[in-house]
Amino acid sequence: MLTYGYLDKEMVFEALKNRPTYQHVVITGRNASKELVKLADTVSEVADTKHAFNAGIKVQKGIDY
Repeated sequence: MLTYGYLDKEMVFEALKNRPTYQHVVITGRNASKELVKLADTVSEVADTKHAFNAGIKVQKGIDY
């Protein structure tokens, strides 16, 4: 949503900066901006070891979306 401009980036960053210290926020997705990574306390990256799509299996309703 941030990458494609569906959410106002500055509004989201401002909300993250001003949230209560006890409030946790989880943001998922690919291609996090450098600004978002800098704001984050924890950043994890998930990589495919093996994926059905690479074997020609198309996405499946209820599994992939």
